[in-house]
Amino acid sequence: MAKYYDEIPESLIEWVRKQHMFWVASAPLGPGGHVNVSPKGTADCFHVVNSHRVWYEDLTGSGVETISHIRENGRITILFHSFEGPPRILRLYGTGTVYEYGTQEYESLIPPETRKPGSRAAIVIDVYQCLTSCGYAVPIYDFVMHRTQLLRSSDMKESHDRATVSTEINPKGLKAYWMRQNLSSVDGLPGLLTAPESKATCSSVFDKGPRPKLHRLSSRDAGVLGTGTTLAIGCAIGALVATALPRILSVTGNFGTRT
Repeated sequence: MAKYYDEIPESLIEWVRKQHMFWVASAPLGPGGHVNVSPKGTADCFHVVNSHRVWYEDLTGSGVETISHIRENGRITILFHSFEGPPRILRLYGTGTVYEYGTQEYESLIPPETRKPGSRAAIVIDVYQCLTSCGYAVPIYDFVMHRTQLLRSSDMKESHDRATVSTEINPKGLKAYWMRQNLSSVDGLPGLLTAPESKATCSSVFDKGPRPKLHRLSSRDAGVLGTGTTLAIGCAIGALVATALPRILSVTGNFGTRT
């Protein structure tokens, strides 16, 4: 059953901190604007300040919808749901504020020693209501690992910025990417305003390490799955035959009596 709260219950704060991903929803005011839903899944990205305030580190992407929508109207909803353990859905309704990379507010929340590659803003959300619901329709998944492609790509762009001695923006750098991709939303609303021209140096303590490898089914595993599928199909066919055969024989017998 759905239940509303005026703040985030203490029992749910610890649960939120254990989740591996969340979703962000926002929209422009105009009826013809694009409603946006974005998945976020980088480790240690979401932070709970207290029962009424949360924030997350916004990493560079090909779009800038959430930032643009918050600038226009402040509305934002965060969604968490259980993939493991008991089912649960949690929505946080709030008013967002954008603090771009290079600003004092950003630096106070995300100092250089904790900043992730590609970090472009801190999104602070004042939560005025939250809602829990059953989550019975959400599948059960096992968490394997976080992907690192986004961090690696941003780290490469930032390395070009760090290698540039002149005051000009390196066309292969992160700031150049922001200027190409993040200045406005798909509806033309303003996106990043100050980060692309910030004098701050893009630095991070990102440890590349080995690339994560996704598990591929071995021939043995595939064979087991294939055998299981074959058995399931065989059982289904057997059940169908067992149900239909008596009827067929009965009908055949009736025809025989009439002749």
